[in-house]
Amino acid sequence: MRRLLSLVALTALAATLGPQRPVSAQEQLPNVPAGFTISVVATVPYARELSVAPNGDLFVGTYKKSVYVVPTADETPGEPKEFIAIDDAPTAGVLVHGDTLYVGGQFGVYKIPYHLGDRTARGPAVKIASVRTNGVSSDHVTTTLAFTQGNLFASVGSSCNFCDPELDATRATIQEMKPDGSGIHPRAEHIRNAIALTVNPDTGMLWAGVAGQDELEHGHPYEIVDAITSHPGTADYGWPYCYEDRKPVKNAKRSCASVAVPRIVLPAYDTPIGAAFYPTTIKGPRAFPKEYRGGLFVALHGSWHTPPVPPRVAFIPMHGDEPVKSVDWSNPDHQWTEFLGGLQHADGSRNTRPTGVAVGPKGDLFVSDDKGGKIYRIRPESKN
Repeated sequence: MRRLLSLVALTALAATLGPQRPVSAQEQLPNVPAGFTISVVATVPYARELSVAPNGDLFVGTYKKSVYVVPTADETPGEPKEFIAIDDAPTAGVLVHGDTLYVGGQFGVYKIPYHLGDRTARGPAVKIASVRTNGVSSDHVTTTLAFTQGNLFASVGSSCNFCDPELDATRATIQEMKPDGSGIHPRAEHIRNAIALTVNPDTGMLWAGVAGQDELEHGHPYEIVDAITSHPGTADYGWPYCYEDRKPVKNAKRSCASVAVPRIVLPAYDTPIGAAFYPTTIKGPRAFPKEYRGGLFVALHGSWHTPPVPPRVAFIPMHGDEPVKSVDWSNPDHQWTEFLGGLQHADGSRNTRPTGVAVGPKGDLFVSDDKGGKIYRIRPESKN
């Protein structure tokens, strides 16, 4: 399911995703590379974005109104419990930062007071900024969050596949604001659906994985991942008239000569939903091998296209904010490898569709799934 999410879809999605249940002993776990183990540590209905607190508690946004916490997810996980419910579904975006839990709802960004170890909200959610300001629920209704360089960022997808003008000025943008929501303004625009927001912890650079438009030539546009704050001012990505390496669509109404060119591309229709850099500073037995340090993990939801693009988690090796391999515009498979896979059967059916991805304080990689509601934990095999 890719780029639909309208008001009707809020109801339809529950049927599409199917019942939310734990993984059974008979179900095969996803594939991970040799030298790693994977386990299911929790089941959270309609799980979307993830954020890990410094004590290992895992916060999970959902496609409903509830935000959950999985206590000590990096040790012996406790039962998931509702941390807070906000009447602005979907509350997909979630972010722990200092003494605040930020939540991205459909029409607003919220902050909740937080002390490390809290398992229920100690205060009400306060709306600090409005998004989708015309109040219409139409396509791309999730709001993803990131925090860097003292500012909060919120990604707001477009209201359609191809439209100009948009329903309101927050659509098809990444909005930047102060921690209290003041001074909100676009940091990127004409960016169709930048769901997968993340920050490189080694550089402070804001990155976004972007789901591109449909109805172009088959296999295009490539999905893009780019360093948003590497561009001065408000970065312009050209949607709906420009794509990939400044290519114009047929009968484009604008020039593509000055739009931003992304640093990373993935195959069309992969649909990036979540992303996380693996820090270079993590040490200890759960730290990933050195070839993963500083690299970027991207949760890819897959697509409905024919043939259907499989869900997976991709890994892109990085040197700081530069991919080890530069873009090859003739080959969208050039820069990445599959880290988590085996999620699509021969008939195109799936048990798992990755959404969020996050790195725990001791090195664990967490991946969420909105098909079965599973939360996976991946770590290196013990050498003992």
